[in-house]
Amino acid sequence: MEEVHRAISRHSHGQHEEVRTFILLDAAREQKIEEVITKCENKEPFSVSEINEVTSKMNTMAKKVNLPLRQSVTSEMVREFVERKNKG
Repeated sequence: MEEVHRAISRHSHGQHEEVRTFILLDAAREQKIEEVITKCENKEPFSVSEINEVTSKMNTMAKKVNLPLRQSVTSEMVREFVERKNKG
């Protein structure tokens, strides 16, 4: 019986670590999005590749532990967001 308890504890701990990593990646993704938005607002060149690299890692983890998937970001999405933000 104790072996089952240990196995469940190991599994639970592993999931907890994956969720924790997912949360850290989500914060990094949001920071990268903010940086890209600022560059776009300042008419500077920008790339969404770093955002999407983090997004890909997050989605791989999300599928394992049943967390919500994140959408990839396109340059056009950033430009549209900035346009709407500046209109309002």
